[in-house]
Amino acid sequence: MALLANRQECYSKSIETDLHFIQTAVVPNPATAVPLFIQGFLSPLAKCYNTRMKTPRITLFIIAHNEESKIAKCILSARGLVHEVVVVNGLSKDKTALVCRELGAQVFDRAFDGFANQKNFALSKVTSEWALNLDADETLSPELKEEIARVVQTTDCAGFDIPFCNYFLGKKMRFSGLNKEKHLRLVRTQNAKYVGGLVHEGLKVEGKIGRLQHAINHYSYDTIETYFNKFNKYTSLAAEQMYKNGRRFSLAFVLVTIPFEFVKRYVLKLGILDGLRGLLWASFSTFYVFVKYAKLWQLQEQNEK
Repeated sequence: MALLANRQECYSKSIETDLHFIQTAVVPNPATAVPLFIQGFLSPLAKCYNTRMKTPRITLFIIAHNEESKIAKCILSARGLVHEVVVVNGLSKDKTALVCRELGAQVFDRAFDGFANQKNFALSKVTSEWALNLDADETLSPELKEEIARVVQTTDCAGFDIPFCNYFLGKKMRFSGLNKEKHLRLVRTQNAKYVGGLVHEGLKVEGKIGRLQHAINHYSYDTIETYFNKFNKYTSLAAEQMYKNGRRFSLAFVLVTIPFEFVKRYVLKLGILDGLRGLLWASFSTFYVFVKYAKLWQLQEQNEK
């Protein structure tokens, strides 16, 4: 009997131990099990969303004058990359402003008083962390858009030089000194400022400058007529800027410079390998220099008699 009583006592303690284990075991609460499952499923999506939300904003800014035929292509090439588009319209006589507004751009009308001033005004209207500058006859390739979107997320640079792919009279120029062209076009807005005068403005930033691999497409002059329509304006601005800077005409300097300018572009920079377009580019560029100094001489004649 004593033995039986001991066995019953041991059995009862075993049951009590098992019940205590069951009661104290961690069992998922049905009320929270489903939310935990959903949270685990959505977590990667949430991280992706947060990453997109943290992507720095980019503004495309453009200065333009009578560019209704080209500016739409420029703006559309940046779709999906930039968050806003700022266009400073130099009182165009065509439908440039209308085209830009229809594409969602903010348009500011402002009389042209030099490239540096016009672009600094455009920069002042940028609200994003990053600012990207294009001319109306330039476009971004899909590869460049992807590269920009990637680098701005992690870089410590204040700006980026971007190489150029230049087209002249409808064809890509592989030599003529145009194949190695690059410009600072993507910058942190707060660190950037344009310096210079009426022409040859330069973008300055405080900080390290990186370089991107993919190029901006530049469709500079579709026809010879287009080239010379801009030729007169640019040579006049260049001569005026030289005169304001104290430069004066020198016949000896011009006689030496003009032949060297052609040899430099057509021979030293391998313009000869671009065929007839290379010859035209070298000839037109040399003539540009000649006319620029001729207009400088004219300014001296008019103002220093």
